Amino acid sequence: MKKIVKTVSAMLIGTSLLVACSGNSEKTWSEDYELSDISFPLEEEVSLKFLTESSPLAPEDPNDKLIFQRLEEETGVHIEWRNFTGAQFGERRNLAMSSGEMPDAILNAGYSDYELLNLAKDEAIIPLNDLIDNYMPNLQAVLEEAPQYRAMMTAPDGNIYAFPWIEELGEGKESIHSVDNFPWINVKWLNELGLEMPTTTEELKEVLIAFRDHDPAGDGQTIPMSFIINDGGQDPGFLFGSFGLGDNWDRTVVTNDGEVKLTAADEGYKDAIKFMNELYEEDLLDIEGFEQDWPRYVAKGQEGRYGLYFTWDKGNISGMNDDYDLMAPLAGPDGHINVTRTNGMGFDRSRMVITSANQNLELTAKWIDQLYDPIQSVQNNWGTYGDDSQQNIFEFDESAQMLKHLPLDGTAPVELRERTSIGGPLAILDSYYGTVTTKPDDAAWRLGLMEEVMVPHMQAENIYPRVFHSREELDRLSTIEADLMPFVNRKRAEWITNGKVEEEWEGYLVELDRLNFQEWLEIKQAGYDRATE
Repeated sequence: MKKIVKTVSAMLIGTSLLVACSGNSEKTWSEDYELSDISFPLEEEVSLKFLTESSPLAPEDPNDKLIFQRLEEETGVHIEWRNFTGAQFGERRNLAMSSGEMPDAILNAGYSDYELLNLAKDEAIIPLNDLIDNYMPNLQAVLEEAPQYRAMMTAPDGNIYAFPWIEELGEGKESIHSVDNFPWINVKWLNELGLEMPTTTEELKEVLIAFRDHDPAGDGQTIPMSFIINDGGQDPGFLFGSFGLGDNWDRTVVTNDGEVKLTAADEGYKDAIKFMNELYEEDLLDIEGFEQDWPRYVAKGQEGRYGLYFTWDKGNISGMNDDYDLMAPLAGPDGHINVTRTNGMGFDRSRMVITSANQNLELTAKWIDQLYDPIQSVQNNWGTYGDDSQQNIFEFDESAQMLKHLPLDGTAPVELRERTSIGGPLAILDSYYGTVTTKPDDAAWRLGLMEEVMVPHMQAENIYPRVFHSREELDRLSTIEADLMPFVNRKRAEWITNGKVEEEWEGYLVELDRLNFQEWLEIKQAGYDRATE
């Protein structure tokens, strides 16, 4: 067995981890099968031991998923899973690594960059460069077609420590990831009340007042505008673009001159907060929006109580019907219109790691490489075909060797995906659409809305890229953000309800400086400059 980690950073241990797997005498990694020059399927089946996370909607045993059953048949490799959900996974994952009871690999690992680099420093995970170059032709083909991802995968020390998830759906401004929090407005109510679609912030306020006064949901159930504050796609920050730079989930934007800025320190941000307070004072905002969770948000949306709400896809909240439509960006008081781009893209750096306990590196690398086969990657991401026990997301066209999306028939896309897909490392490039697979109907529809409604009003030419900062930079960023971001989020919610943004603004900026905001900007700017030079 390779060297097991001698020391592990305290951040991985976690105060909540008291006991757990440490009493288990069975080895948590596989024996050395002494296999080389491997080709699949193997003549004799062997097993590997993986730790993973999956959705509560998915089978408790990942091997009950048809995708994994097919993989086992095609490779001759049986996977022994330790599978957890939610917060339990993070605790068990960290405990396994800190106690030395490592699996061969961790699928859907979910490590931050800081955690990856600490694990690498402690030799708990291994560099993957040679494995990729020697044993992974599918992944190599992806990186040859889209070489930008190799740079994103590579740590500052030149090593690759994790296998990524890559999902391309449009490029540049037209990427499906450019805006998370689409604003969905109740056009059924607009028509019933004889109202026009709002085009300015003031018109929106008037529409929401009409919703409040006429109570189209009945029995006082109408909620003019709902959201989940500081919650990505459900946050009302889309409206902030009418007042300046706007806002996004990580509070970071890049100007067209290449300057990194914190949205929450912009003068326009203050004006947007004042507008939100106006809506609050008129009883137009869902008071639960400052604390509700996703199930509560969905439940009220399915009851048809919202005049306006925010989310990625209305199908998950109010259904794929004609009652709600996408509201275009609004002109602010001075006529300013801007759609703030998120810094999102279909790339996750740490979907799978191989631990230093693994004694079957060629076997593991070649198994993982199967996940990067184009047909396989598509299924990993969305689900599979030919499952007689439940709804399928695809049919497989044998003659064209192509996966074709089936109608969802009212099923929420996120629900079907979580039941049947496996996540993990994969790659879906834009070139696959029309050759390997069709675009999902919901994605094609959303891309069309993006191009038609949002892209014409996106002023920013740049986003903040997936910078792989050094351990030292990440240490400072995480330390600063531990105080900075909660403060920003707290004041954001407070000001919307108490209306004190104007009188507290100067003191707020002073506090940002005290919380090392300027150092945060310098580190982020240095990372941006390196990544774009």
